[in-house]
Amino acid sequence: MGNAAAWNSTVWQASAVIGPIFGGLLYGWVQAANTYMFSTILLGCAFVSFSLIKSKSVINPNKHDTVLENIKEGLQFVFSNQIILGAMALDLFAVLFGGAVALMPIFAKDVFHCGPQVLGVLRAAPSVGSVITAIVLTRHPISHNSGKIFMLAAAGFGLCIIGFGLSTNLYLSLALLAISGALDGISVWVRSTIFQLATPNEMKGRVAAVNSMFIGSSNEIGEFESGTAAKLMGLVPSVVFGGVMTLLVVLVTSVKAPKLRNLHIHELYKEPEPAS
Repeated sequence: MGNAAAWNSTVWQASAVIGPIFGGLLYGWVQAANTYMFSTILLGCAFVSFSLIKSKSVINPNKHDTVLENIKEGLQFVFSNQIILGAMALDLFAVLFGGAVALMPIFAKDVFHCGPQVLGVLRAAPSVGSVITAIVLTRHPISHNSGKIFMLAAAGFGLCIIGFGLSTNLYLSLALLAISGALDGISVWVRSTIFQLATPNEMKGRVAAVNSMFIGSSNEIGEFESGTAAKLMGLVPSVVFGGVMTLLVVLVTSVKAPKLRNLHIHELYKEPEPAS
């Protein structure tokens, strides 16, 4: 399961690096309309591939819950499980406060005094770090002290964001962004593996849906928070503030979720108990 989570992260992060580069090259070669047409063709291929996946799920014909009841059941399970809730909350608030992605164009222009080429490199640096981490984790998964490593990775991510906010050297900033991506890759791997192993089969879809709602919304809200904080506090103080808040979230989570802090993932490699 851990290996699958690592490969999933590898493919995702690699696409995050390669996609914009390939899209930019296509735009220069065949212009916008044909670029979007090619993208549509690729999406069509993805849809066909997805539809060919054979389902192995067992549907209970006597269970006829509404959508709202399913969402409620998923939320109740998440909030009753300290490990899953702690992992989800830590990632949610780390993304919410520690995301400096929305401010990259300002850093490229006002701090490093460079053009869009440097902006592209800045945007790609975290994904490069994540890809490297994901590849390493496919060969060397984390099984012991997983909770502590998860929290240390989140704390390191916050420190990298603080360092990036204070840095005026482009190469140092790129290194910090790559390290932050590598540490975030560890967090993603641990969180993804926890969700799969600590969730009963009949609850996996609902827990995945709840996680998607929380994490998906935190990206957009985090960008809004970054822009608002930059307007009110200034560019550098807002990024430093976000990194400090990430460290504070890690501290609170370590105190409030001791089961997550003391987790060893190898202990989860057994059949999860059914949801009560």
